[in-house]
Amino acid sequence: MNILVTGGAGYIGSHFVKAAIGAGHRPVVLDNLSTGHRWAVLAEDFYDADLADGAKLKDILSKERIEAVVHFAANAYVGESIENPTKYFNNNYVNTLKLLDAMLECGVRTLIFSSTCAVYGIPGSIPITEDEPKKPINPYGLTKHFIEETLKWYESAYGLNCIALRYFNAAGADPGLDTGEMHDPETHLIPLVLEAAAGRREFIEIFGADYDTPDGTCVRDYIHVSDLAVAHLLALDYLMTAGKSGTFNLGGNRGHSVREVIDVARSVTSSDIPVRQGQRRPGDPPVLVSDSTHARQTLGWEPGYEDISVIVGHAWQWMKKAGEMGL
Repeated sequence: MNILVTGGAGYIGSHFVKAAIGAGHRPVVLDNLSTGHRWAVLAEDFYDADLADGAKLKDILSKERIEAVVHFAANAYVGESIENPTKYFNNNYVNTLKLLDAMLECGVRTLIFSSTCAVYGIPGSIPITEDEPKKPINPYGLTKHFIEETLKWYESAYGLNCIALRYFNAAGADPGLDTGEMHDPETHLIPLVLEAAAGRREFIEIFGADYDTPDGTCVRDYIHVSDLAVAHLLALDYLMTAGKSGTFNLGGNRGHSVREVIDVARSVTSSDIPVRQGQRRPGDPPVLVSDSTHARQTLGWEPGYEDISVIVGHAWQWMKKAGEMGL
């Protein structure tokens, strides 16, 4: 298939592009490189363009004979979304509407949407199923929730088929080291811990150690980014064959505390990682763990890299390679 991949120069998008090529598809990447990287574009066909340009979107969809869209492009910093909500409402939500309208005008009615567990806010029960009430507590999560709800109306009114995939904590890197994680600023725990292991930062700060968890630190569900990429391919296959829209959690079905991740990183890197104790951050739930049974049973998704030490190990190998490449 000819697949338009918005945000295909980003962390998860670039891993999907590699998986799509491996599966025999032809990905066409659209990215404005505001947060993505040109070196991360693994597809032959690339457009440095913005979703705000509706005319350009329609031109690409028609010219490249696009059959499906996998939509990753979005701003994704929770803190920034609180400080600058208009940026998030415009880029994440308004620009997605422009994408949807361009798709309809060009006759493209198959979409895989990159959503997030942030739509749940602070959950009432653990593990979190897809039926958990959606109560986002920041503009980032709210924009994703808006889009999910909008997609339901586009399906009923215009026949747009869509699967929304709600990620938990994406982590790790391509085992082949063709791409990996590189954000500026970096906010994800595993790369931050590895930066401390590499001596790029003096210490790793733990935000709160008095939560009602086994060791007092927050617990999160980490899923390997390459397993996420595979899930998108399975969702696309399911949508094309069964033709049923739906929503799926993507997580590892188990949680790891901040201290546990740090200890794993110490073992993987053979490095002493200095730690400092900080205060809780507002809005941080004590535990976020997925129930991804629906994706496993319906899509046939079987994550291949569930061991946290493997996830951290791949991230460490990528960080070292990226350093050697001067990235």
